[in-house]
Amino acid sequence: METVVDMPAPRTRERLVRAVNGFVMLGVAVVLVAGGVALLATSGGSGAMIGAGVVAALAGLVLAGGLTPVAPGEARVVQLLGRYVGTLRTTGLQWVNPFTQRRKVSTRIRNHETGVAKVNEADGNPIEIAAVVVWQVEDTAQAVFEVDDFVEFVAIQSETAVRHIANAYPYDNADTTRLSLRDNGDEITEKLSAEIATRVASAGVKIIESRITHLAYAPEIAQAMLRRQQAGAVVAARQRIVEGAVGMVEMALDRLARHDVVELDEERKATMVSNLLVVLVGDRDAQPVVNTGTLYQ
Repeated sequence: METVVDMPAPRTRERLVRAVNGFVMLGVAVVLVAGGVALLATSGGSGAMIGAGVVAALAGLVLAGGLTPVAPGEARVVQLLGRYVGTLRTTGLQWVNPFTQRRKVSTRIRNHETGVAKVNEADGNPIEIAAVVVWQVEDTAQAVFEVDDFVEFVAIQSETAVRHIANAYPYDNADTTRLSLRDNGDEITEKLSAEIATRVASAGVKIIESRITHLAYAPEIAQAMLRRQQAGAVVAARQRIVEGAVGMVEMALDRLARHDVVELDEERKATMVSNLLVVLVGDRDAQPVVNTGTLYQ
């Protein structure tokens, strides 16, 4: 199955914003505020000193508004009057233009577990399936500007991909050349990861891994499917037993003929083959019959 998902190309790419050491700017802001307060306290009613004190204090407060703490595992998307300026990824206390808007975006690894979905697999049988998806924001600009809510977007696209994969493959299949959900877990999860990655790439999200966590027939057909599987297992076991029994009969006849133990005509060989197959293939212990006469009586 080829993954065909036509998602729009992203219009915004992440770029890093230049920031100033926040501790330096914090010191400048503290000095301005403290100086402004000192001027106001010692102004003695002087209008010039009062004005200078107010301006210094306000300048310090404005500068303090640009202080931006960035914790490990997160980034800040910076906008100025609606325009994307860049992304701040350097951890610690940073300073940017105080008139910008800074939106926090987590870049930590996250898990999303889909709900148990009831869908029809490729053969039309209803099944229940669920998966867990491990993902991480790779491009913060795309995550913020390309979709309304990137967390919800990942959740919806993951569930859509799980349903699509379930529709495309049978639950189990006797044909070993065809993939099935139950017997080819690694190949199916690889295709699932590839499809989810394609669906969420425009949102700046990287898929680390996905894994099917729940897979079963729907309750209304579970008993019938169980009986079918049991019947298939019985047939396979019987086939294996018959193959082994035929090999043992061939070996017995060959060794008897090679060592001249007894000469058997075609009728006696047929009788011996029939008896050996009954003993070897039967599911009950055979009851031996001792022949005290000749081979033909």
